[in-house]
Amino acid sequence: MYVCLCNAVSDKTLREVVRRYQPKSIQQLRQLVPVGKQCGKCIRAAREIMDDEMKNAPLYKEIA
Repeated sequence: MYVCLCNAVSDKTLREVVRRYQPKSIQQLRQLVPVGKQCGKCIRAAREIMDDEMKNAPLYKEIA
């Protein structure tokens, strides 16, 4: 499903970015993915997805 229609960003893309980079704020997420840069209607959905993914994120990254 598209979260940001203006920039064609899907929920799958947002979830992958949040899992990989673990942004601490919506501003950090916006630096990684172009959400909320046009009309801004997607910010609420993007924040909900980010919060949902961060609940399931590990507390630390393993160093290999």
